[in-house]
Amino acid sequence: MKEAAIIHLYEGYPEYCWYPNTKQELEKLGFMVHVPQMPDPNNPRQDLWVARLREIISSPNTNTYLIGHCIGAVTILRYLEELPEGKKIGGAVLVAGFTDDMGYEAFSNFFTRPIDLERVRDKADHFTVIVSDDDPYIDMRYGYELSERLNGELIVKRNMKHMSAGFDNLPDVAIAVKAHIERTL
Repeated sequence: MKEAAIIHLYEGYPEYCWYPNTKQELEKLGFMVHVPQMPDPNNPRQDLWVARLREIISSPNTNTYLIGHCIGAVTILRYLEELPEGKKIGGAVLVAGFTDDMGYEAFSNFFTRPIDLERVRDKADHFTVIVSDDDPYIDMRYGYELSERLNGELIVKRNMKHMSAGFDNLPDVAIAVKAHIERTL
């Protein structure tokens, strides 16, 4: 069975912005979709967020797809980094992801050591990275870095800020997952 998880952003929750719509779109594709409330979203901690994702996706395989927004994307990177040898997922979609704390104290505990992106790259068949050209929080350079170092596809959205408040639909996410699946058929 195809399984997906959508991991929300800092200060987020499962019913926020484009998550419900994306959940419905993925369910139409035959996915069982998890959109968990992550622990203490106003004070995210890597150990708790990765543990929560591990609870939800306890047996990852090539029918598993992970979608993360902002610190949710970083949570996915840390989760994949910890997967044992021989474990691999079908794909990941990283929306407004990044690779360092960008000076935000709230994110510093996720970056006590660099993310091993080479290891992460080997833990998924495909990556899609989505960024906005006017995100006030996440510089576009992170999108370029992630897509290049993960050998993934980069989608640059125009004038969509952080792709959060006011954005109840981000069709690129479900389209990317569908494209991942079609590549493997």
